[in-house]
Amino acid sequence: MSKNQTIDCQRALFDIPDNIAYLNCAYMSPLMGSVVAAMNKGTQGKVHPWTYTPPDFVAPSEEFRRLSARLINASPHDIAVIPSVSYGIQIAANNLPLSKGGEILVLDEQFPSNVYPWREKAKQMGGSIRTVKRPTNGDWTSAVLDAINTATQILALPANHWADGGCLDLETIGKAARAMGAALVLDLTQSLGAMPFDVQRVQPDYMVSACYKWLMGPYTMGMVYIAPKWQNGTPLEQTWMGRKGAENFASLVDYQDAYQEGARRFDMGEKSNAGQVSGASAAISQLLDWGVENISHTLGARNAKLADRARDLGLVLPEDKYRSPHYLGLGFPKNIPNGLLDMCTAQNIFVSVRGNSVRVTPHLYNTDADIERLFTVLESVRA
Repeated sequence: MSKNQTIDCQRALFDIPDNIAYLNCAYMSPLMGSVVAAMNKGTQGKVHPWTYTPPDFVAPSEEFRRLSARLINASPHDIAVIPSVSYGIQIAANNLPLSKGGEILVLDEQFPSNVYPWREKAKQMGGSIRTVKRPTNGDWTSAVLDAINTATQILALPANHWADGGCLDLETIGKAARAMGAALVLDLTQSLGAMPFDVQRVQPDYMVSACYKWLMGPYTMGMVYIAPKWQNGTPLEQTWMGRKGAENFASLVDYQDAYQEGARRFDMGEKSNAGQVSGASAAISQLLDWGVENISHTLGARNAKLADRARDLGLVLPEDKYRSPHYLGLGFPKNIPNGLLDMCTAQNIFVSVRGNSVRVTPHLYNTDADIERLFTVLESVRA
């Protein structure tokens, strides 16, 4: 599929009844039938363990590593298999230096998985958290650039704000961080799979993403990219599979000090859950077949029209140039009308409320009818 090609509705790949308007991918994506099939097939190894050989402990996670690397233009050696964002961020927090008086930069009301580990890090090392306040004009990139100073040692950021989709230019921010000698740690759970990302262009020190949102995979699966300069660090766990020669089960008690190649030492324990890993791989494989550029283009074109329509109702959104293409955060001039979320749910319309925004995040499985149902409710409360 060529770049910037519009993708037709893919609802047939999902088990979504016609009466459901699920506009909430930023909360959790539904699983495609192909993902469920891959998970079921992977689980058969535990149903019939006599068929599950030592190589089967390795192959599924290596396939996930390969696909994850392809998604972000990295080497498979740079990817570790993890269960959650907090796990990956903690790896970064444990290994990045922070001097006394050093600052860690985060966004105002940033998702807590990329905040709590840094608060503890700052407390332990005598550093501090510097919070970039929400810009009144929606320009998060300029706000972050203005906040970087000689005390900045770590930038812990997303590609877009989880509440309303306000976006950051990570390539520009990455250059500014490197110029200051600061590390860049990214949580891309709310963008990876829906927006193109290239580690060669952004050059983060660490990049973490869970799989259950825009990567359209199962829960308790994720990835962390670790730049080569940090791959000799200390893993969160000392796992037997992280050690050199672990593929040879007969010699596991010949204990090894050396680790597996690259970022593999940082893999979670019991990564060989073939059902989960195979499901995550099937989802990423489909995203690669569609092309993330095409996904972003398709969602962006639809959402731009929805944004204009919402503004005509008097709703408040970031300017399109400051909004991620796959996100709509519909703000109300005063407060969200009482009962709006319940009204939507009662009509099988599923969105989220975050702060003073109604977060609307459709995907390729949504139809025009889904959108019309949502706007019928919005028009009724704005009448």
